[in-house]
Amino acid sequence: MAKIELAVIGGSGLYDMADLGEVESIRVTTPFGDPSDAVTIGNLHGKRVAFLPRHGRGHLLTPSEVPYRANIYALKSLGVRYIISVSACGSLREDYAPGDIVIPDQLVDFTKGIRDRSFFGQGLVAHITVPDPFSPELSEALAQSVVEAGGKVHRGGTFITVEGPRFSTRGESELFRQWGMSIIGMTTSPEAFLAAEAEIAYACMAHVTDYDCWHESEAPVTVEMVIRILMANTRLAQAAISDLTSRMDQWVAEYPVHHALKDALITDRSRVPQELREKLEPLVGKYLQ
Repeated sequence: MAKIELAVIGGSGLYDMADLGEVESIRVTTPFGDPSDAVTIGNLHGKRVAFLPRHGRGHLLTPSEVPYRANIYALKSLGVRYIISVSACGSLREDYAPGDIVIPDQLVDFTKGIRDRSFFGQGLVAHITVPDPFSPELSEALAQSVVEAGGKVHRGGTFITVEGPRFSTRGESELFRQWGMSIIGMTTSPEAFLAAEAEIAYACMAHVTDYDCWHESEAPVTVEMVIRILMANTRLAQAAISDLTSRMDQWVAEYPVHHALKDALITDRSRVPQELREKLEPLVGKYLQ
């Protein structure tokens, strides 16, 4: 069986594409609980690709309830080395309009600390370096695929993650604009940072659905607005993922993030509890030998 190197985290319908064959659904258990749902795996242009619905099929989980650690751990245990996140976002810039796609290059975590945001602790400490939380190499490959799929893409921008599940007040939206944020969403943190801890390259295809609530001539964001744009962009996302997979042999490589833990583990190896070694073996096994 071909290796599963590429995974997509997003809506539950992304895998309903004509080119996807030999589809199967598998349940993965992890030391961090169950993932959001079963992982759908299929053949796409000769590659095995995994799809994981972030909020579960039927959208059952709030952004704060998503089991981010279990999701990333499950994909890591399947051998995944590259993750594409498909996310909705609000625009904090006039030139990033609803319907556009943003491939962000920076990330600000403005969640409230109630989400489990690291695999480490309780006997093994790691301080990863994440100046570029989105893989530059994978992001560029993704941007090219969005263009090929016919989407209007913006390369770069800072993505701020808020706790949710409510949308912003006007005051918050204006504050984020003053800070220089480009887009706003509720799920990219800690997902991107956990991917880095798992040494998985991570890029985001952010679909602009609204202008949050700052824009004077546009209505404030609503669920109906978000769903309408996402539904319209589903085929675009599928086409971009298909193109990216078809060109995988051109962009697949050993990226810096694939060695993110090499100099990050600070704990004396002889002091790491055996139970913890076994728990984190897919992530750090090669460093604790």
